[in-house]
This record gives sequence, C-alpha cells and structure tokens, in this order.
Amino acid sequence: MKVTLIQQDVVWAQPKENMIRAARAIASDPGSDLYVLPEMWNTGFATKPTAIADSENGEALQWMKQKAAETGAAIVGSVATRLGDGTYRNRCYFVKPSGETEYYDKHHLFTYGGENVHYTAGQKRKVVEWKGVRFLLLVCYDLRFPIWSRNHDDYDAIIYVGSWPTKRHLAWRTLVRARAIENQCYVLAANRVGNDPQSNYTGGTTFVDPYGRDMECPDHTETVLTGTIDMDFLMRYQKKFPLLRERDESLIIRI
Repeated sequence: MKVTLIQQDVVWAQPKENMIRAARAIASDPGSDLYVLPEMWNTGFATKPTAIADSENGEALQWMKQKAAETGAAIVGSVATRLGDGTYRNRCYFVKPSGETEYYDKHHLFTYGGENVHYTAGQKRKVVEWKGVRFLLLVCYDLRFPIWSRNHDDYDAIIYVGSWPTKRHLAWRTLVRARAIENQCYVLAANRVGNDPQSNYTGGTTFVDPYGRDMECPDHTETVLTGTIDMDFLMRYQKKFPLLRERDESLIIRI
C-alpha cells in the first residue's frame, strides 16, 4: 500500500487557505492509497475551540469526502469538532472514497496546555481497515502513552496525526520509532510545520517500519513523504520473531 504523509504549514484559523494547501500537497503526489494530514489540519491546534470548531458534518469533513472521492484514496486528519450536544472533540476522521467515514476521538487530552478544559476525551480505541491493512488511529499526545497504543494483534499500522512543537521535538522523534519497534508495526506520523500564536513547529513527519527503520521529512519544510506498507514483509517478521505473544497485557508495579 502506498501512503503519503503531509507535513503542512497550517495557517492559524484559516480553514479555506488550509484546504488549498492540503489539496496542493495531495495533488503533488498522486496515486497513493492513503493521505495523512496533521492534527487540526484545517485551523491549527486550538485549546479554545469555540471560534474555530467545525460541526460534525461540517466543511472540513465535506472537503475530506470530496478529496477521497476525487483521488480514490482514504484521507485522514483531525478536526476540532462541535457535537450536537454542545461538547467538543478533537476528532480524527478516516474517510474512504465511498464517503464511508470512521473516527477516533482523542483520548489523552493535552492537559499541560489546557486542552482538557474545553474538549471531552474519547474513551474508545479505533481500528479502521482499508485495503487489507488495519490502522490504529491516534492523535498527538496519545503518542506518550504506550499502553493505550499497545498492539493486541488488532492492527498492522499506527497513524499519529500531530501538532507537536519544536521544544518537544526530540520526544516526538524518539517515541514514533519506539512505538513501531515495541508493537512490531508500521507507524505513520504526520506533524505540522510553521507557527501559531502559542508555538512553532519543526515537523519531523516520519514513516517507520517494524524494525524502527525510518524516512523523515526535512525540518521546517512544507512537503510530503511517501512510503509503502508491505504486509507480506510484516507477517514474515512477526512470525519469525513473535514478540507480541510475550507482551504484558496489563502490569501494575507496586513499591
């Protein structure tokens, strides 16, 4: 499966401009089966979503459906979403060319930055199947929590959509590789570049294979990264070195 990760310079609170940029990035690398956008790709990461949030079936999701239909590929990315009950979710959509849409609501809200004040955390993991590959959907801060990310033989690849700032860039680079190695899976990690009112962003968009071998976008560059998910290779590796059979399902250490 050919996948393209989009390292986008997200313009603060300008959805239409960000749709133009995302469309340009997708068009620059035709023929992929999957395109992955960063966290809150249409607005930038906002801890106070009132002014920028989209509705559940709003403009951002409609754009994703249109692009999926046009390209014949799945489109993934998170959007600040206002639900009908007035609550907000950081919602990662996985949109297929048919218009079928599945989603994951970010579980680990970034409390250090106040994301938990206005958003409601999701409580369920989400695995989506597309063209014979099972994808676990996760968002940004989820990366720091290995138990939530644990492979229970229920996925083949993790998608992380991020808005991870420069000052914590080393953690991003380290953890995306760790999650691939410990879970014997591919990791598709799309992070943004540019600036917003709170932070600046280096990028580090990365495609990692189950051995931890990686390809990475150049820093501070709006660009795309293309990789291939090889399911035959993945199955051979997991069979040869059955690490996942020995995983700790749950372990609490008491001192």
